[in-house]
Amino acid sequence: MKKFIWQISLAIVFFALFVFAMAGQMYFGFQEHNKEIADWGGSPETFMQYLGSGHFIEATFENWESEFLQMALFVWFTIFLRQKGSSESKKLDGENEVDREPSPNRKDAPWAVIKGGIWLKLYENSLTISLLILFILSFVLHVYGSFKDANTENLLLGNPPEKLSEYLLGSRLWFESFQNWQSEFLSIFAIVVMSIYLRQKVLPNQNLWMHQILKREINCIHLKYKNTLFLECFFCVKQQTFLCLKSL
Repeated sequence: MKKFIWQISLAIVFFALFVFAMAGQMYFGFQEHNKEIADWGGSPETFMQYLGSGHFIEATFENWESEFLQMALFVWFTIFLRQKGSSESKKLDGENEVDREPSPNRKDAPWAVIKGGIWLKLYENSLTISLLILFILSFVLHVYGSFKDANTENLLLGNPPEKLSEYLLGSRLWFESFQNWQSEFLSIFAIVVMSIYLRQKVLPNQNLWMHQILKREINCIHLKYKNTLFLECFFCVKQQTFLCLKSL
């Protein structure tokens, strides 16, 4: 059990942080929303009513939308764009190991790889597709929540409700989106550029991923090769070749 937990410890920690942050959002969002309702002359909502309100839905999916958009674009752009010196980019010259065709003859090959055809194409692009679907779903729910929250405000203030077509052309929805998108794109720009010059000890990078691929997937033997030019060397039995990874 300890080994299993260790193997998924990164996912466990970040999911726990997500639950903690979501609980904080619910608690403080509930208080803030009832303050707004009181200012507009309405009656306070219960906590369960708040979870179905436009305020909560908009606040939640406005952020999820930008996160999934950021990740989808980052995954897609790194297929064909490069950044010299950044550990977040593929190498500039030569072949990248991540681009090699998956082998259906491998013992633990996924079902889609064995099946081939359209299933293989979908599998090869499944990460980008999944993130884009999550972005679209989040954006739709953001629109729904934001529209609902705006008309709740209109109702309490005695203003006529807006039509969805009018709301989609208004500034509020797009301000909510762009204020999140810009921060996500800035964070990606920062990690790409900062990783050129800055380092974090024992941070998993492309060299570590390459080591795992060489040892597990291509069945290469790790050698104790003492040379200041290289970090680690491998002898690949099937290919009858030596491969060495340069140190940083």
